[in-house]
Amino acid sequence: MKIASFETEGRKTYGLVRDGAVHPVTPGFAARHPTLRALLAAGDPGLLAKNVADRALPLDTIRPMPPIPDPSKILCIGLNYEKPYPVAGAAPASDNIVIFGRDRDSLVGHGAPLEMPRGEAGQSFDFEGEIVAVIGKRARHVAEAEAMAHVAGYACMNEGSVRGWQKHSVHAGKNFFASGAWGPWLTTADEAAAPEDMRLVTRVNGQVMQKATGSQMIHPLPRLIAYLSHITRLEPGDVVATGSPDGTGGSRTPPAFLKPGDVVEVEISTLGLLRNRVAAP
Repeated sequence: MKIASFETEGRKTYGLVRDGAVHPVTPGFAARHPTLRALLAAGDPGLLAKNVADRALPLDTIRPMPPIPDPSKILCIGLNYEKPYPVAGAAPASDNIVIFGRDRDSLVGHGAPLEMPRGEAGQSFDFEGEIVAVIGKRARHVAEAEAMAHVAGYACMNEGSVRGWQKHSVHAGKNFFASGAWGPWLTTADEAAAPEDMRLVTRVNGQVMQKATGSQMIHPLPRLIAYLSHITRLEPGDVVATGSPDGTGGSRTPPAFLKPGDVVEVEISTLGLLRNRVAAP
């Protein structure tokens, strides 16, 4: 299934995407499971298919939101592909798994504008295409062999970064308001390819900037989930961004950072295409 969270006529809801349209959940189902996160927490997202309206809304008539608008955690993995370190003058980390968090308001949905940082920060505004996994079942101290059973599905992410501010702290460079996006929807694990078989392509103004498969990750998703579950308790709806491959603006010589008006597309096989335009500061 492909499940989208969206706003229509001033109302926030979610529904099943098929044939270029979305079927909203019925009012009674929404009363029991008001958000996609709540549905995942209930433990049976398969119920959705039997509880959507017959009336379909064309995708171009809704305002997409991030698939999980209210995750309790957004955990991102750094340095998970072989590439030049994208922050000039900063030393890369060790061979261990590198994690950092993002705030919810640093990410918007498909089609929403990315906010160009003001002043000096806007001079190093970068794009980062990534495969994202969404947790579907609570995970605490899970083994790698059991980790994938805790994944509800996947989505695309542009994990936008302000490289100059990463020298201040990773948190600063990764949490500018509306600097990244994810979506366009959640593709459930039974419909998506295995992460190692997913093909990721990032384009800026139509030019291919990143091209990789999930098999190129240094730390594969089962290892990441097991590692994270030993640190914290992963809850349904939590987001795990698995890292960005070579080709980002900061890894290029000369750097190729974003400008107002640029259009960033992150496309992942079996998941869909995420598109956002960079707005003026």
